[in-house]
Amino acid sequence: MTQQPWLSNYPTGINPKLAEVKIAHLPELIRAASSTYASTIAFTQCMPNGMNGSLTYKQVDDLSDDFAVYLREVIGLSFGERVAVQMPNCLSYPVVAFGVLKAGCILVNTNPLYTVTEMVHQFSDAQAKVLITIDMFADRFPEVLQKTDIETVVTVKISEFFPAAVSGVIRMVQKVWNRSLPKITVEHTKLAQALSQGRSHANRNQVLSYADQISPTTVAALQYTGGTTGVSKGAMLSHQNLVANTFQMMQMLGSFIRFGKETVITALPLYHIFAFTVNLLGFYYVGGRNIVIPNPRPPSNLKRAFENYKITWVSGVNTLYNALLKERWFLDGPPSHIRASVAGGMALHQSVAEDWEKITKAPLVEGFGLTESAPVLTFNPLDGSAKPGSIGVPVPSTDIRLIDDQGQPVAIGESGELIATGPQIMLGYWNNPIESAAVLKDGWLHTGDIAQMDQDGFFKIVDRKKDVIIVSGFNVYPNEIEEQIAKLSKVKEVGVIGLPDENTGEKVCAYIVTSSGSLTKQQVIDHCQQDLARYKLPKSIVFVDELPKSPIGKILRRELRRTAMNDLANHNQKDS
Repeated sequence: MTQQPWLSNYPTGINPKLAEVKIAHLPELIRAASSTYASTIAFTQCMPNGMNGSLTYKQVDDLSDDFAVYLREVIGLSFGERVAVQMPNCLSYPVVAFGVLKAGCILVNTNPLYTVTEMVHQFSDAQAKVLITIDMFADRFPEVLQKTDIETVVTVKISEFFPAAVSGVIRMVQKVWNRSLPKITVEHTKLAQALSQGRSHANRNQVLSYADQISPTTVAALQYTGGTTGVSKGAMLSHQNLVANTFQMMQMLGSFIRFGKETVITALPLYHIFAFTVNLLGFYYVGGRNIVIPNPRPPSNLKRAFENYKITWVSGVNTLYNALLKERWFLDGPPSHIRASVAGGMALHQSVAEDWEKITKAPLVEGFGLTESAPVLTFNPLDGSAKPGSIGVPVPSTDIRLIDDQGQPVAIGESGELIATGPQIMLGYWNNPIESAAVLKDGWLHTGDIAQMDQDGFFKIVDRKKDVIIVSGFNVYPNEIEEQIAKLSKVKEVGVIGLPDENTGEKVCAYIVTSSGSLTKQQVIDHCQQDLARYKLPKSIVFVDELPKSPIGKILRRELRRTAMNDLANHNQKDS
């Protein structure tokens, strides 16, 4: 029998087994919450200048029904077809995402910062036929459509569902002042038109029947991740995965969550699995109000949201909390209604947690998970028993083991690979049985993360088998960066690693051996910008004579990182 010391150290009043979940799928969860909290404001989009728009639970429910009908009846999608959604946090996101789910289609969340190359890969792999996207990136459409199977484009404006006068001002600023609205040169349908067509369709009453085909194991979303190899793959998250993880998190929060009374600030992107499950699904289920922030950078973009709304919950990554703690406006007038804050996506620095709790007078606790686990596996209790520096204990009905290279359990306090099983574990990777089999073994997800468990059952991440670099909560995969840099004719060899960064958690560092001629750092950056999102760009470029290699010639990133960390430590020692 495996050791489960966390069972005797579980949060006060919380059952370590997940209560019976009577909701079979996400459309049922959405409709239940929408009915219970119909007149309550569900989402408020707050712009940096304070301009805002809101939707109630009933409006979100009705509008997402309209969109589901548009997908199935107007453009003729079938059950299980993939729909790519690419937009920042805005009122349109829940309308569209919920509509896709209600239609029995598969949601393909896509980062709006992606380049054409990244979009083409994801859309082609998912075999998406429909793209719903923000109109600010229309200049990418022609090339993307030429290289994918996308047949229908639906465009969204950032001020969708705002009062007319306010929306008009925002659009004018975008067009005239910021010039951030490129001309759309491809055939497309505006979201308002799509909703109108769905609303007026003769078969609109069919919308409830779409869910008849959905079972708990039906794929709800393809959430793309590099997994253990760095090649972007779609984690198949079922309706059961996402419903279960929503309930696991809410059960873990216990009495700290007040149904129908919470207001959460959503600065993390909703297309990211952390905010998707915790903020979008979790707080919708409990009747909360989401204050969505389209762009949290700079952190001053959050100022009016904190000033104008009684924020009771904050979810974020270490980068966000650290940035807010350096804002004078935040320190001079810290929010006074916060009940608790949660951190995930990257390691939470203990100093940041301490400073945050000192300023807000509320706990900031850390959890851990992966895209492949929908995402939450562990979480620190809010009853005062949290352990700083740890990722907490397994959420209800989740079992975790730490194993050595031979697959045998390690002793308490020793390091081993973290493997997990539970109702939130993905079905596998989309159309990729080989990669699926590599990480899913006998129902256990092999995470590639190295952890330790103490005598109380609290876990701590100590290292990573995989070389993923986490920049502000986003996964960056060295393979992808290396492949891009290697395309330069003057590059002989390249190794990419992550090094600590006080602002983003980690930064991308590239070590390059040139073959001949001169190559500048700026030339490398300019080349990378062509096909890589901004957060993936190297922040440090070092030209070296050689890279550490194995006997068969494989570049040893771990050795490269060890040398770099030693150099960094020596440099800091000299400075002190």
